[in-house]
Amino acid sequence: MAHIAATAPQAPASQPVHAAPVRPERRPSTRHTYGALDLGTNNCRLLVARPSDNGFVVVDAFSRVVRLGEGLAKSGRISDDAIERALSALSVCAEKLRRRRVSLARSVATEACRRAVNGRHFVERVYNETGIALDIIPPEEEARLAMLGCHRLLEPGDGPALIFDIGGGSTELVLVDTDGTNTPKIKSWWSAPWGVVSLTESEGREFKDADERLAAYVRMRERVRHAFSRFAEMLPKERENIRLMGTSGTVTTLASVHLALPSYDRRAIDGLMVPSDAMRGISTMLSRMSLDERGQLPCIGPERADLVVAGCAILEAILDIWPAKTLGVADRGIREGILRSLMARDGHQI
Repeated sequence: MAHIAATAPQAPASQPVHAAPVRPERRPSTRHTYGALDLGTNNCRLLVARPSDNGFVVVDAFSRVVRLGEGLAKSGRISDDAIERALSALSVCAEKLRRRRVSLARSVATEACRRAVNGRHFVERVYNETGIALDIIPPEEEARLAMLGCHRLLEPGDGPALIFDIGGGSTELVLVDTDGTNTPKIKSWWSAPWGVVSLTESEGREFKDADERLAAYVRMRERVRHAFSRFAEMLPKERENIRLMGTSGTVTTLASVHLALPSYDRRAIDGLMVPSDAMRGISTMLSRMSLDERGQLPCIGPERADLVVAGCAILEAILDIWPAKTLGVADRGIREGILRSLMARDGHQI
């Protein structure tokens, strides 16, 4: 089996890019194929793309819920079941990378692997069994990649902008200054140790009635508010013309509920601008519903029903500290940020 990565995974003092052995090509070339893999606390996602005149063209993609961080908050370890789910998904990714003859790829792992005591052992096993060399990236790099992947969808304007990524195990916040350059300048960033999985597990999933569910929701919002408190003090006090954009399953799911879509449609969601008050209203509605009631809603379903309320609590805490009138929604993020970084290194203007 040909290895996807050229070297075995090492400590991420820097974030190496791993190249698969291919026939040498002159760069830049639109025939050069790139891969970006993001193994998060909840999902495993892959994009394979080639450069184009307007950025890049996706030639293959993959996404699967693996719940790598399930039970991590209590045990401190990635469970055996979670490891097997992740390995199964990553094996699919490895086959796609080989079949598409990807010549340059970067694969990253985030909060679950950062936090787990067996995170390094898991990364080694992934490399040995699939050939994929995962880089366990620090929160700052995670925030940078998410910003790089979605900033082009920011609402036009010259006010300060906050970009956030609600993950499974953590939430990254990036304050940026758009000074007319292609890439915004990062003014400050923050990573809070609460994502949809970790926050859900802090409260549990079973409540007897709407009052108990609402009380749990209030507690989750308070946990996140406390985690954001220091960052909130760093934000500009002037709140005129502020902009806000989110990239995560939470915001794309809530945007789908807002549009009452019968099934998820990326074309309708990516780049959508939603009134923040509408998102708060949906969050309040979902926080009162039972697990079964949420699971019956299109675009939520049983797979997201238990985690979406924690995402709502995080979103409302963000709106509390950055009360923009409109929320931009991006169905893009870390993977797109990786692809843009790799292609830029090869001289592509994207």
